Amino acid sequence: MNNEKILRKKIEFYLITPIFVSMFLILMCGALYFVDRRCAVIATVAVVVVILVELLVYVVTKKAVMPTLISFSFEQGQIQKELLKELAIPYALLDTDGKILWGNTLFVEQVGGGSKKRIRKNISAFFPQIGTEVFKAKDTVNMELELEGQHYVAELKRITFHEVFQDEDSIVDPKGEAIIAFYLHDVTELKKYKQENYDQKLVAGLIYIDNYDEVMENTEEVRHSLVEALVDRRINMYLASIDAIGKKTDNDKYLFVCQQKYLPQLKDTKFAILNEVKSINVGNEIPITLSIGIGSESDNFAQAYEYARVAIGLALGRGGDQAVIKYGDKISYFGGQSAGTEKSTRVKARVKAQAFKEILESKETVLIMGHKRPDADAFGAAVGVYRFVKTLGKNAHIVLNEVTSATRPLVTGFQGNSLYGDDMIINSEYAISKVSPTTLVVVVDVNKPSMTECEELLDLTNSVVVFDHHRQTNEIIENATLSYIEPFASSACEMVAEMLQYIDEKVKIRQQEADAMYAGIMIDTDNFLTKTGVRTFEAASYLRRNGADTVRVRKMFRSDMYETKQLAEGIMNAEIYMDSFALSRVKPDGSDAPTVIAAKVANDLLNVDGIRASFVVTEKDGTAYVSARSVDDINVQVIMEKLGGGGHANVAGAQLVGTADEIAIIQIKELLETMYKEGDL
Repeated sequence: MNNEKILRKKIEFYLITPIFVSMFLILMCGALYFVDRRCAVIATVAVVVVILVELLVYVVTKKAVMPTLISFSFEQGQIQKELLKELAIPYALLDTDGKILWGNTLFVEQVGGGSKKRIRKNISAFFPQIGTEVFKAKDTVNMELELEGQHYVAELKRITFHEVFQDEDSIVDPKGEAIIAFYLHDVTELKKYKQENYDQKLVAGLIYIDNYDEVMENTEEVRHSLVEALVDRRINMYLASIDAIGKKTDNDKYLFVCQQKYLPQLKDTKFAILNEVKSINVGNEIPITLSIGIGSESDNFAQAYEYARVAIGLALGRGGDQAVIKYGDKISYFGGQSAGTEKSTRVKARVKAQAFKEILESKETVLIMGHKRPDADAFGAAVGVYRFVKTLGKNAHIVLNEVTSATRPLVTGFQGNSLYGDDMIINSEYAISKVSPTTLVVVVDVNKPSMTECEELLDLTNSVVVFDHHRQTNEIIENATLSYIEPFASSACEMVAEMLQYIDEKVKIRQQEADAMYAGIMIDTDNFLTKTGVRTFEAASYLRRNGADTVRVRKMFRSDMYETKQLAEGIMNAEIYMDSFALSRVKPDGSDAPTVIAAKVANDLLNVDGIRASFVVTEKDGTAYVSARSVDDINVQVIMEKLGGGGHANVAGAQLVGTADEIAIIQIKELLETMYKEGDL
């Protein structure tokens, strides 16, 4: 009715407008009588004729035009209603609870199976993904839905409604002051084509033989060609199974290209080629291991290749024998169960030492820091770098905020010592004040920025050097000027000890410094029982020649009676899980370094017959600290990574913030069970 009144007024205004114009003409004729009477008479006659014609048209046509226009408007409304009913997309009206009020023909056919009775339900009966919160949203909501194999993009738009909805096709009257318009856009074909386009994208892959030189050195020369041929055949057969194009670019390197649709197949089989190549045995004493890096989900192939290079770098940095897939910013790891093969050559150490020396030439001050709550290895490595820097005549400071029982025996030998000065060991605040354009930050025994002693230093300086022996994770120190990460090394102290031997200048290591570095190696290897290689003993021998005393170091780290009782209690409380794993908890009462006690308990539990790995948890300040150790083929680093931690194949750990120790034990059990079912253990 309101529309009809508005339309009537508009038409009346349109018809009466000429009358107002005629009144203006009459006034004009009156004015002409004062100028020229003859012209005024002629004009008056003309105006009278026009007015008579307008009145005749208004009176005669008004009754005919008005009903016609109004009738036309209502006919248009009916046409629009029919068009909406036969709209080419499913369309419905819902009340604010999600109940279907009305649906057009296509909606009834596709959703209700052609029956109006069937759609007398709530929309969630057909699309369970639609929650009640959607109906309360004031803005338009878009979401993806699926029904009987068809994919839709749904649009739900809230419309304010003040009048009672009346329609002969309505199922029920709406309640409330609003209704929801519900549109379904069928995107099944579009989704299919998008998936095809995604599947056909090319991904770049790199395959490296981790230990090519070591395998060849330990294999008879006459069998070299046979080993290479078997490796080539296994790799080429594997690439053929995913319709990939492969090219051998070097004796130990391969490049391949395949379609993205084969990635799920590779992931489901967990890159079976890793184990297939290790099974090759034609006289080679060392199993052959591969590293695979794949780059995908990039805008172009060049970027995919760059992703593959980053991925292969991560695989090698984590010890090899694994596959890494980089999807943009996301990274997935597969394999990595073996501890890797130690590199006998020290060429890399010499190159890194020379590069570090060149960086130091342009610097005045060096700030050295390890990880939070540092252990003997972190502090010992920092002392080694300190001596390296001082030998080159540069200022050096070790950043240390907290001295615990894990480092106190070492730190006391430097604090108050006139040979080193009061500014050898400084806290984070003082370190920040020392930052200048010529400052270099050296990070030892850690490569995760969030775990460093003072993360802010990494942002304040442009030059950062990293020396670490832990396997890399997704979180790394970005844009490091020099990064030397050697997962095969037993400790950071071993790495620094090797580098000290490759400086042209004569390095004079003092007794306290040699003791600190020797202690770092000893603690990280559990008295040379785990993760030791030829280079480990060579580094220890170098330190012994420079004054390290094994008896003196051993006395430094003897346990007091309280700690000994805690160790005994930790072992007594241990439980065997799945016949292969030892789990225990250590109470940190009275200890400022509970993680050290937990690590010792974990090491001792490995001496139990049949135990393949041990996990010991201790809780301090609302954080659960997990120490993981293994002596068999179990890679505890992979297990700890799933808890947000990391480490080595045989020595690893994790920190679970806001988690109680008993909850951490439950999480470890669930993780071990899941990994066992998935074949990762």
